[in-house]
Amino acid sequence: MFAERLIGIFISVPLFAAAPTVTFSKSFPGSVPAYEVITVQQDGSASYNESTDKDNAENFKLEPAAVTTIFDYAEKLNHFKGTLESGLKVANMGAKTLRWENGAEASEAKFNYSQDDSVAKLVDLMEALGESEREYLMLKRVIRYDKLGVNDSMLRIHMLYNRKRLYGAAQYLPLLDRVAKDETLVHIARERAAQVAELMRGQTVQK
Repeated sequence: MFAERLIGIFISVPLFAAAPTVTFSKSFPGSVPAYEVITVQQDGSASYNESTDKDNAENFKLEPAAVTTIFDYAEKLNHFKGTLESGLKVANMGAKTLRWENGAEASEAKFNYSQDDSVAKLVDLMEALGESEREYLMLKRVIRYDKLGVNDSMLRIHMLYNRKRLYGAAQYLPLLDRVAKDETLVHIARERAAQVAELMRGQTVQK
């Protein structure tokens, strides 16, 4: 009887607690993409999706500094328990949602435009994660199907890096190394890939 009760206790208690999570989603029909959702866990696990089907999500690892910034903003904003919408009559900038989850605890706020500087900075960072992931997926595609397009893709990636909007070095580096070593690609694309990879590795070491 005691053993059965003990087994029941183990079954009823989860072995691993869910990591705290911040999620940003944006729906803006007519824009590219029309919908995106970015989820970041406190352990650095992250995902990007342009659909509501979770099976279509692209998973990646986010740098610790960015994770810390995201969760600092979430805490500063009281985990999105208050109103973020400005209430001003402004143009449609897309229906946005910021959501906090920590086990059974969950809270979220929906808004079009917020005057809160912390909201603006958090949204900008989450959108930068989306940009990074889209360029990563584009580079994967052109390497396989459009080698002439690799140079244009690398130029955009280099620009993102220079603007401090390139994230996910762990997923980018193997792809950049592949481009740098591929002699079937134009020299400038290979050179740029090697340069960005070196910069990202240096940044990772500094962090």
